[in-house]
Amino acid sequence: MQEVFSIIAAVLSGVLVAALVFYVWGRRVEHRATEQSQRLVLAAKEELMAVRENLHKSLDQKLAGVDHREQELRKYDQQLQDRTRALGKREQDIGARLEQVAGLTAQEAKAELVTGIESAAKDEAAALVRNITDQAKKNADREAKKIIALAIQRIAAEQTAESSVSAVVLPSDEMKGRIIGREGRNIRAFEAATGVDVIIDDTPDTVVVSCFEPVRREVGRLALERLIADGRIHPGRIEEIVKKAKADVDTSIVEAGEQAVYDTGIRGMHAELVKLVGRMKYRTSYGQNILEHSKEVAYLAGMMAAELKLDVPLAKRGALLHDVGKVLTHEHDGTHVQLGIEVATKYGENATVINCIAAHHDDVPHESPISVIVQAADAISGSRPGARREAFETYVKRLAQLETLAAEFKGVEKVFAIQAGREVRVVVTPETVDDAGAARLTDEIARKIERELQYPGQIKVVVIRETRAVGVAR
Repeated sequence: MQEVFSIIAAVLSGVLVAALVFYVWGRRVEHRATEQSQRLVLAAKEELMAVRENLHKSLDQKLAGVDHREQELRKYDQQLQDRTRALGKREQDIGARLEQVAGLTAQEAKAELVTGIESAAKDEAAALVRNITDQAKKNADREAKKIIALAIQRIAAEQTAESSVSAVVLPSDEMKGRIIGREGRNIRAFEAATGVDVIIDDTPDTVVVSCFEPVRREVGRLALERLIADGRIHPGRIEEIVKKAKADVDTSIVEAGEQAVYDTGIRGMHAELVKLVGRMKYRTSYGQNILEHSKEVAYLAGMMAAELKLDVPLAKRGALLHDVGKVLTHEHDGTHVQLGIEVATKYGENATVINCIAAHHDDVPHESPISVIVQAADAISGSRPGARREAFETYVKRLAQLETLAAEFKGVEKVFAIQAGREVRVVVTPETVDDAGAARLTDEIARKIERELQYPGQIKVVVIRETRAVGVAR
């Protein structure tokens, strides 16, 4: 038992010794770790202090550089201000010297400079406008000529000129005495009933019905032919035949109007307008039958409208009615344009059609491309060879008026009416009229011709400005 206790005591002693040894060793390890950590902290502090010191040195250097740069900038700014003041003074000196040399103040020189710049700008603008206008005219002329040429090529209208007399063929010369009647009572009754003149001369088997009013002349011709065919010629029968002839002519007028409307493909026209269109069959202008002329204008206008993708029926309608007022000029006061506008408005025509009537002689501005087309078609139909005719005296008088009218303008030296009066060439003095003035003069002469001269078709105005330099070698 004692031995057991001895063993236990020895074991406990060993454990205690071992514990003591471990404790002492742990303390030493802990002490070493503490010392090492303290050395690391100390090294880190020393390194941080070194970095701080370096940063302070670098910052001080940069601040010094900034101060130096600021001083240099101030110096440069001062130099710039000095140079600006010097330049300002020099500018004043130069301005004063310029005013003294030029004899102008600064405001006057500025105004003169502005005027010069403005004049140069106007010249450049005028040149640019002229170039653009010329180019536009070239393109427009090319396209217009193409469209008009196509329309003219496609139209094939027959044209005849009518006179103011109608010849009636007799079966024999004996019929002349029956037409005259006892003491001329038959011929007097016939002329009173029809309003025409019956000319009986030595021409064999022929009498002539004369009247400047085509409808009355047609009634007289038709009535006389029927009287001759009937053989019963006396005042009572004359009145009866003339009455029937008038009714037949009225019927033919309506039929002619309906046929013209049908041929041109127009729909929905008022009956009174159709009748007026038919009356065109017995009206002429410069020897040209108005109905045939109006139908031809309608065909041309329709073709050109089709080429331009416009309203073809409306163009034909305006063209067919553009001269409708001419059948009313014998019964009413006013120009054929005014009368045409009134009757078209009265019977509810489209505003574009009314403008075609109003503007085809440029009495009012064109409001649509269709009215321009109608005017062009009217000019084509009226100006082509053989379409119209006029008396020789009237022709000569018109040429003389044309030359006199153009010669009234300032700077005009010579005037020549050529191409049967369809062109007037005006020669101007180059010292009086410049290039721009020549262009203006062309337009002014054209407008004056339109206002003061009556003429068929169109008249081309050409202004010629020529400058010659002459030298002599001796």
